[in-house]
Amino acid sequence: MTRQKHRKNVWHRFAKAMPWRELACFSAIGVVGLLVDMGVLMMAVHGLGLDPYSGRLLSFLAAATGNWALNRYVTFKRHDRGAPLRQWARYLAANGVGFAVNYSVYGLLVALAPMVKAQPLWGVAAGSVAGLGVNFLASRRFVFRAHPPR
Repeated sequence: MTRQKHRKNVWHRFAKAMPWRELACFSAIGVVGLLVDMGVLMMAVHGLGLDPYSGRLLSFLAAATGNWALNRYVTFKRHDRGAPLRQWARYLAANGVGFAVNYSVYGLLVALAPMVKAQPLWGVAAGSVAGLGVNFLASRRFVFRAHPPR
């Protein structure tokens, strides 16, 4: 097999195996979560007087909780749901790596970019995009498992 054919076969297998509908739903719900994240951050910083770092922890928790609920009932509705509180805890734990990526990008931008320090919403958006793939894979694999074959 030629190298070009091999690359085409690898891409074709990947594209066929990728759950595109789930990824699209997960991404759309991520946009809703991004808006929640931004809104809660602004309330935390301007309303409660928190700094942008601790305000972001609060806003991320609010957004992650909303995203978990929406993904549970929309994106992964055909998957095993399990006990809600246990699944929510698994969601937060499984998305911990994605949160670390997200928060690291946010923190670096707030610390290094004057525009982002003045308007931390840009950092929220950049962090969210950076953590998307990790969160999707972790959610699909560890939180919303497919029903076992019967």
